[in-house]
Amino acid sequence: MKQRFVYFATVLCSILFLFFGNRAASSGMPEFQGIYQDHCVMARVEGILSRQSAAQEIDGVFYGRGTNILFAAEILNGEERGQLVTGIQNVDPESPSQLRDVKKGDRVILTYNPVEGAAITWMLGEYVRTDALAVFGLAFAAVLILFGRRKGVNTLLSLGFTCLAIFVVFIPAILSGKNIYGWSVAVCVFVIVMTLLIVEGANQKCLCAAIGCFCGLAVSGALTLLCDHFLQLTGMVDENSMYLKYLIEEDPIDLKAIIFAAILVGAMGAIMDVAMSLASALRELHEKAPECSAAVLFHSGMTIGRDMMGTMANTLVLAYIGSSLSLTLLLMAYSRSVIALLNREMIVVEILQSLVGSSGILLTIPLTSLVCAVVYSHAKGTADGKAPEPLPAQPAAHEDMPL
Repeated sequence: MKQRFVYFATVLCSILFLFFGNRAASSGMPEFQGIYQDHCVMARVEGILSRQSAAQEIDGVFYGRGTNILFAAEILNGEERGQLVTGIQNVDPESPSQLRDVKKGDRVILTYNPVEGAAITWMLGEYVRTDALAVFGLAFAAVLILFGRRKGVNTLLSLGFTCLAIFVVFIPAILSGKNIYGWSVAVCVFVIVMTLLIVEGANQKCLCAAIGCFCGLAVSGALTLLCDHFLQLTGMVDENSMYLKYLIEEDPIDLKAIIFAAILVGAMGAIMDVAMSLASALRELHEKAPECSAAVLFHSGMTIGRDMMGTMANTLVLAYIGSSLSLTLLLMAYSRSVIALLNREMIVVEILQSLVGSSGILLTIPLTSLVCAVVYSHAKGTADGKAPEPLPAQPAAHEDMPL
């Protein structure tokens, strides 16, 4: 009954945090206008009308290249829903990001592009990819529930709250000019507490994992601030940083704080994984061998943690390299000096993310092991509050029993 109350209270508090957090984070956010404000609709291709050469002859010289595909499409959403319109796709064989030719039945994104003197105002923008993503997402959810059962459902719920915290609280707070350091810490604390309480419940295991997470997160944040001072970072990592810098000219976004938040959020998942796995393993050891002392539990945690440390550090490094693989390839191909390459802020930040995340994991292991050793060794019952079942009694030896 107590666990059920904690579960529903956590869900209710999470909803309240998202609601009021969004209102506080969104206050004062300016209206952003840009190229992504174009009028776009979803449509289904009903048929191909014609294929025409895109080249035009002017004074005996041909301008343009490729082929224009005209197609009929039915709009599926918005005010124009149900209307049959004519769309155009320009197929340029030399374009590096050319979409495949449209065909009947395709679901596409059409962009309204009225050009003076042009008969066709709808252009092919993208293919609708969210349908396939939804199928993959449902398959993932089904496998997770099938394998994890109730904990699988709780994992999906915590994942949903985590995504909402990032997209409806954290990002609006940045765009509205709030203090990025404070909001990043607040969101990370919320995600840790919410995830552990929903997935694990209020017990000793959850307490130990939470303390380990907070310690590891504090270490990661402190190291990031320290390295920021010594590495003399500007936050201008790439061209996206430049666009972000001038997004709000009156009150520019702090790019160094963006690096801090990115490192903290990126390390949080790995730190939480290590702390929870270690707390769970030591809890299981304590239940199977309740006579283990605090010293034995601590040394066991350190032994388990060393094995986890190597794989989790590799996970962080490979994740950061994989997310920026194209950029890394370009830099390696066009850089003549290895020293200059390694000192570029873009590369420095990637290395810093890996080092800080790995350092957070490294210090989470002994801290979580120590907390688990103290809490479990002084606990009289199991994580659910029940006393451990006694081992089955062995038959007493009798004097006339054969040896």
